[in-house]
Amino acid sequence: MFSNPLSSVLPAFLFLLKAVCGFFSMLFILRLMLQWRRISFINPLGGFVLKLTNWAVLSLRRVIPGAGGIDWASLVAAFILQFVFFSIVLSLRAPMLLSPLMLNIVAEGGWTFALLIISLTGLLQQILYLLILLLILQAVLSWVNPYSPFAPTLRQLTAPLLTPIQRILPPISGIDLSPLVVILLLQALLMLL
Repeated sequence: MFSNPLSSVLPAFLFLLKAVCGFFSMLFILRLMLQWRRISFINPLGGFVLKLTNWAVLSLRRVIPGAGGIDWASLVAAFILQFVFFSIVLSLRAPMLLSPLMLNIVAEGGWTFALLIISLTGLLQQILYLLILLLILQAVLSWVNPYSPFAPTLRQLTAPLLTPIQRILPPISGIDLSPLVVILLLQALLMLL
């Protein structure tokens, strides 16, 4: 009646691995967004992102150049992290970290195809989580400290999402509900993934 010591360590290991891979995936995506929106990296958020992502992005840029205003090296770095994470999850047979849709893809498709689809889905989830986080940070800063050095950067990053909703739903008594609407829509997209 002895339990396997690895069975108690595995969930903690996978939790930490998911947190690290998710954090760095979001940083790579954020770097891509900053460059796509042409936001200067001479701000606290930009400097933070550059310092934590240069190690991978600069290496990948030797092979994958940017094109069409998109920093493809950052996107590929985020995808590679998701691919590595889900490769480890599948190799350790840890289905608790996979959604039912992902489990069906693994069951019906080959491992390589399933791993590519699962990694792409994981990347899309990270993008949606990052957008939700940026919207929440912007909303909190607009109430707590609208003159924070992060505020202009957050406004520029979230403007493409908020502007269309603000045209339909203008502020009510000075309160902008557009971040709430966009967060709800992003949550619905996450449920589909």
